[in-house]
Amino acid sequence: MKKKSEIGKKIGIILSVVLTIGWLFPYIYVICCSFKPGSEVIAVPPSFFPKNFSVENFSGLLERMDVFTFLFNSLSTALLSTIIALILGSLAAYAIQRSGAKLSILLVVLVLCLKMIPTSSIVVPIYELICNLGLYDTKIALILVYAAINMPFVMWTMLSFFEGIPSTLDEAAYVDGASSLQTFRKVILPICKPGLATAFIFTLFLAWNDFLVALLLTSTNAKTFTVGLAGFLSAYNLDLGPMCAGAFLFSFPVMIISLAAQKYIVQGMTAGAVKG
Repeated sequence: MKKKSEIGKKIGIILSVVLTIGWLFPYIYVICCSFKPGSEVIAVPPSFFPKNFSVENFSGLLERMDVFTFLFNSLSTALLSTIIALILGSLAAYAIQRSGAKLSILLVVLVLCLKMIPTSSIVVPIYELICNLGLYDTKIALILVYAAINMPFVMWTMLSFFEGIPSTLDEAAYVDGASSLQTFRKVILPICKPGLATAFIFTLFLAWNDFLVALLLTSTNAKTFTVGLAGFLSAYNLDLGPMCAGAFLFSFPVMIISLAAQKYIVQGMTAGAVKG
């Protein structure tokens, strides 16, 4: 039995290493292409590692694209929309879970249905609504749309955490004279920090990586980095060098944040699974 368990562990480790390498391979190749000269990026046959180290692609990216403005637009819209979705989604999930009414089951099913709706199926009505409100090509439009689209995910994530918190804590807070909002803010939220961290990180990444909504709702002033990076792709030309450099600049902060917040993500997902 011990030999079988050891063999199983070794096989698991080998499979994990292989899958990790397979998952990292495209990203490592993009990083290598970022530091190749333009001619070497499209050379045939291609080389994995750069033969000549160069920052030509980064200089070309900065010359042809307003990198810092687009990064700021992406960061500001993603961060503000995540905060709004987290606040409203947590309040809504708490109200649904603590209501105890039969209608709450219907609301939970509705939240699940909203979470499953693909964004591509609702972008046209969103575009018409934003244009009618006069918010086209503004960061306010992106913030509102991202918050609305990602709020069901926050609600669904937080519902499992609120279900694991006994209602006696709420009752004790009410006896001490606390209102519903005070109970939520001072008693419930501190217990749900792992869930809040998980919802915050995933919602931030969903807004940060969005392309379709930003493509339809922006043109110049509020253009995000993903939309700006698509400008290197046309019907007659594909400039891979600056695109790889831009992809590296755009994804590197996400990779760092993911590694730094890995503990909180795993803790939050595990706690939610146990409580649910």
